[in-house]
Amino acid sequence: MIYLDTHVVVWLYAGLTAKFSPEIKTLLNTHDVLISPIVRLELQYLHEIGRVAVDCETITADLAQKIGLAVCAKPFNEVVTRATKLFWTRDPFDRIIVAHASLDENLLLSKDQTILDNYAFTKW
Repeated sequence: MIYLDTHVVVWLYAGLTAKFSPEIKTLLNTHDVLISPIVRLELQYLHEIGRVAVDCETITADLAQKIGLAVCAKPFNEVVTRATKLFWTRDPFDRIIVAHASLDENLLLSKDQTILDNYAFTKW
């Protein structure tokens, strides 16, 4: 299974697949695709400030139907415990997203350079 960073979810919803390398497209087509619940919250924030045209429910429902996107159900306390050990960022969204993926050393698709530099299982 692979986890998606928020910008990857937005690009998938918008149909901007040209932003993805052939390797990323293959991973998306051959793995179960998950997001941290915090991605839903970040999507909603982006909608509320006008950076994303639709709300988080519309995006996640659409991608659930199109690519089987699911929201991770790992225990939140375990995720937060892991996130408290990620000292390389002050961004709470990034900390939770990486913590979700890192509990089982799952792949995370992200273009974020800070995440790429600090989470060994990030692909871009």
